[in-house]
Amino acid sequence: MLDKTQKFNLIINNIMRIAKSASTRNEKLTKICQSLKEHVPYYDWVGFYIADESEKELTLGPFAGEPTEHIKIPFGKGVCGQAVAKKETVVVQDVSSETNYLSCSPMVRSEMVVPIIKNDKVMGELDIDSHTHAPFTDEDKKFLEDVINIVTQLL
Repeated sequence: MLDKTQKFNLIINNIMRIAKSASTRNEKLTKICQSLKEHVPYYDWVGFYIADESEKELTLGPFAGEPTEHIKIPFGKGVCGQAVAKKETVVVQDVSSETNYLSCSPMVRSEMVVPIIKNDKVMGELDIDSHTHAPFTDEDKKFLEDVINIVTQLL
């Protein structure tokens, strides 16, 4: 049985293959979402939001999981908007304790959002929702930031 680091390394290798083989940017991002959701049991919703600096908002891009009503999110609003405004990864282990939280589903207990920054400009973000309370570790944070390093090359 693989430990978490070994499993994450295999997923990173798969994501690098996706980045090289899928034909369009949206196809690559969709396959990355599907891979993360499929291979990490507590990643219950995985999606990309694309930033529009001029409008100061995020627009939902490819995702894997249940549909969400949050198609557009203003910078600073909710966990997604906070990550973009701060330009840093935001981890919320218990969304019920978050005052600036946009609920996508009553099932969500935890969320991690990793911004995509290229040349000091916010390009978007990766949003992970979990139905598990406090599942995210430092390994998850490093892993998802490594995923974003690959994604940044696609944008």
